[in-house]
Amino acid sequence: MQYKSERVEILKSDFHHWNEMKPDKEEGIPNPPLLKAPSGGPITNLCKTFDHIVIDKSFKQILNERHSQRKFSNSPLSLDELSFLLFYTQGIKKVTPQYTFRTVPSGGIRHPFETYLAVNNVDNLTPGIYHYLPEQHALELLFEDSDQIEHISKAALKQTYVANCAVTFMWSVIPYRTVWRYHMSAYKTILLDAGHISENLYLLTTSIACGTVAIGKYDQEYLNRYLRLDGENEFIVLIAPVGKQ
Repeated sequence: MQYKSERVEILKSDFHHWNEMKPDKEEGIPNPPLLKAPSGGPITNLCKTFDHIVIDKSFKQILNERHSQRKFSNSPLSLDELSFLLFYTQGIKKVTPQYTFRTVPSGGIRHPFETYLAVNNVDNLTPGIYHYLPEQHALELLFEDSDQIEHISKAALKQTYVANCAVTFMWSVIPYRTVWRYHMSAYKTILLDAGHISENLYLLTTSIACGTVAIGKYDQEYLNRYLRLDGENEFIVLIAPVGKQ
């Protein structure tokens, strides 16, 4: 069977064409911002130590038990558990003028993602839409919405379990962070990076008796508008509901 499509080219490596199409880094254009600035909303600082979050499973057991979960209990997630999930999916270990070194790998150490949350049932956290600030390890409340579950469900094309959970993770991408270094090859790198984040979330939730499922089926324009993203320089690429088993 033969298959040909222009879109499949995004999955191929074209690094050998660097001499033909230099990335902006090679042209001397300054490094774009490593992080998205806070917008001025209320800040919730998160815990930075996790010894009190009991994980009584071996790594092998976690790997064997990892699976996609679409049904969640009504039990809340603790704020410290949410902090744990955030830090080990996008937390920053070290910052330099050129790079943010995080808890997940990223091609060229570019880390092009931003984390948004639709919080429904987390202890000591007001329901609403939040943006994770990884350098501060804090959450910024963007807005509250009494119809939040309805909007997230609609954005997920009626996959209601995406919104009927303790918290929905939504990752946006700012492509230029990676394009600056890798030109057109950046898009393949970004897709690989999204997989790294997703798998970390799967293993982390399994380790604390929670569950998740990675979702790529959603209304792109609707969700971008709801989260007030421009849809070009920044847009959602992956969502994942999280809840207790």
